[in-house]
Amino acid sequence: MAEQEKLRIDKYLWSIRLFKTRSLATEACKAGRVKLNGQNIKPSAIVKPGDVYQVSKGIEKKVIEVLELLYNRVESKIAVTKYKDITPLEETHAFKSMFHAPVLKRDRGAGRPTKRDRREIDDLTEGLFEEDK
Repeated sequence: MAEQEKLRIDKYLWSIRLFKTRSLATEACKAGRVKLNGQNIKPSAIVKPGDVYQVSKGIEKKVIEVLELLYNRVESKIAVTKYKDITPLEETHAFKSMFHAPVLKRDRGAGRPTKRDRREIDDLTEGLFEEDK
């Protein structure tokens, strides 16, 4: 039973469904995309209730607090109850991907923009992206 009490961070992140496979969770830990108190951690780090982890998956960044240990992968309804998502609100409203960013459309067949068109586009988009930074 002593082995059952210890739980690796890669297995925990996989079991709460933050990563699709355990090997992806392991790679994220090795690449420094999983942090405990701002420090990179190894995939073999032991998880304890109350720990707060920062997890980066592509553009998405999450801050989670461990509520309960979960040794096996379960359905998402149960997995969500084992951790608390404490990601700051301003980060959750950021663009999730390039598909959600505002895009200017050009008419089909209009061709490439001229220098003058390009300057006008830059003037229009300058205000849009300054607010997000």
